[in-house]
Amino acid sequence: MNKDMQFESISSVLKVDRPLVISGPCSAETESQMLTTAKQLKATGKVHALRAGIWKPRTRPGQFEGAGEPGLQWLVKAKEETGLPITTEVATAAHVELCLKAGVDILWVGARTTVNPFSVQEIADALRGVDVPVMVKNPVNPDLELWIGAIERLNRAGIRRMAAIHRGFSSFDKGPFRNAPMWDLAIELKTRVPGLEVICDPSHISGNRELISMVSQKALDLDMSGVMIESHLNPDAAWSDAKQQVTPAALAKIVEGLVVRTSSSNNKTFKDTLGLLREQIDQLDDEIMQKLANRMKISEKIGQYKKENNVTILQVGRWEEIVQTRVSLGKAMGLDEGFTRDLLRLVHHESIQVQTKVMNKVEERV
Repeated sequence: MNKDMQFESISSVLKVDRPLVISGPCSAETESQMLTTAKQLKATGKVHALRAGIWKPRTRPGQFEGAGEPGLQWLVKAKEETGLPITTEVATAAHVELCLKAGVDILWVGARTTVNPFSVQEIADALRGVDVPVMVKNPVNPDLELWIGAIERLNRAGIRRMAAIHRGFSSFDKGPFRNAPMWDLAIELKTRVPGLEVICDPSHISGNRELISMVSQKALDLDMSGVMIESHLNPDAAWSDAKQQVTPAALAKIVEGLVVRTSSSNNKTFKDTLGLLREQIDQLDDEIMQKLANRMKISEKIGQYKKENNVTILQVGRWEEIVQTRVSLGKAMGLDEGFTRDLLRLVHHESIQVQTKVMNKVEERV
């Protein structure tokens, strides 16, 4: 990771206090639809920038793939009539050139493009020497290196005004979401790339307008800078992603309902109490690490004993017993079942590695 990377946030470019709100239809469908939606969003007083898809990468052919260049002019007209800056997705150098020529204020690189370094480099080359603000969505698959790599490519091309957009990841285990949030990856990005603003896209995470408010609040509680939410004057009639779009009026209610918390407090009592609680956490973490080290020492002895008796490392029945008993114990102690299972998998994996090393160790001959 290039530690010399410097960023200016999109929020500061737009001179907006947290939370930044970007909204607009998934797709610019018609001039009337684009302008009416934009004016209604402007009237809410809650939106800082307009978004709309002009070129739509669809999973299968035959679906609406965007209005193309005519739609770009509708978006520009919406900017003229509302005074709000505009943003749209670019996937090729040709898209970049058309947007720059039209006067689009902010570009974003979509999830299907972020996953392809060749495409990102093409966009970066087209932007070289033009410091237009750019937002980068996470790749479709949960690959943090691809996400960071796309940010690096654009930054090396001279782009400084940047943000990352967390829109969730494709997963077999999505739960109630269209794209699994995998919040830990967004948190890791903030850790790995300090100074880079992270914005959440609750619409694509949710896939369902009923979940947008909850996901938006979670994002703010994780210190993200703002949200990009899809809005349409008549969501159910939208030509793309109808279920995850909300009306401008519904958007206003979502934003009004968000609780904006600060990342720190100057209150002395708060700081003192937090310090004491963190000391307890540190002590417990030390104890946990010691317990884990002791556990692995026992695993090493088990591996040696299995080796001496010509027994395999993996004991499926024993593993199933551990999962069943420990998950039940965790529940009784108030621990989340998913967390307990994930923790057990990590510990079991390390135990297998320790025993494997013992099995593969060549004994010294005297």
